[in-house]
Amino acid sequence: MKVAFTTSGSDFSAPLESRFGRAPKFLIYDLDGESFEVIDNQQNLNAAQGAGIQSAETIARSGAKALVSGHCGPNAFRVLAAAGIKVYNTNAPTVAEALEKFKAGKLEETAAADVEGHW
Repeated sequence: MKVAFTTSGSDFSAPLESRFGRAPKFLIYDLDGESFEVIDNQQNLNAAQGAGIQSAETIARSGAKALVSGHCGPNAFRVLAAAGIKVYNTNAPTVAEALEKFKAGKLEETAAADVEGHW
């Protein structure tokens, strides 16, 4: 299974980004193969609108079945839910710590968006 993490960096020591739609990058980790790829999300950093929806579509295309981020807005959450992608929010400081929490089952699946749109 693939898990997406919001980040501004290119490895596990990078900070976990608190904003989903405007995260600079997504680190997609494959739990089965223990490998990862980084997807650039620069096109959504300064988008006037639709950043969350476009980012959610990017995650869906990556094949990820779960997203770990600081926060997720309502439009993005709807797209992710429709694609069958589970959302987990955490305040972990790095991707590595967020991954460890995910693997240990210490993150609770989010049932709804936790911030307003355009947050």
